Amino acid sequence: MTKDRYFVPGDRRELGSYVFTAESIIAFARQFDPQRFHVDSEAARDSVFGGLCASGWQTAATWMKLNLDAGREEARDDKAAGRDRPEYGPSPGIRNLRWFKPVYAGDEIFYSSTIRGTRPLNSRPGWSILELTAEARNQSGELVMSFDSAALVRLPEAEQPDV
Repeated sequence: MTKDRYFVPGDRRELGSYVFTAESIIAFARQFDPQRFHVDSEAARDSVFGGLCASGWQTAATWMKLNLDAGREEARDDKAAGRDRPEYGPSPGIRNLRWFKPVYAGDEIFYSSTIRGTRPLNSRPGWSILELTAEARNQSGELVMSFDSAALVRLPEAEQPDV
């Protein structure tokens, strides 16, 4: 193994896609973001959006779900191949969350993350901060959401950077 196997800047990971149905939009919005253009198709037609659209929070939460699913799949593959995996910790937060276009009922959104880099976490030896950019694009390839995220990670012992 090489020390640069994980988290190479510029590496892009496709996380999968999700089709936003009217039912999923309304169910999420009723619980978490009950604005009229998210919960009522009739009212949504008369809104600035012109139709029922997903809460931006649902769009972001779906990225997280697909990101975790992709990570679990990679962990299964690595375990089957006998490879060590990084340990993931919490996220200190996100920045620059932007919703560029509405996500309408029936839209299929494709999610990805791109590694921006890592830096050692001086307060926790062996741990680093992983920085990435998350994106969501609709079926036409248009960017509908993006944000910058960070997470704590600890590489397997053999992958630890030399100090």
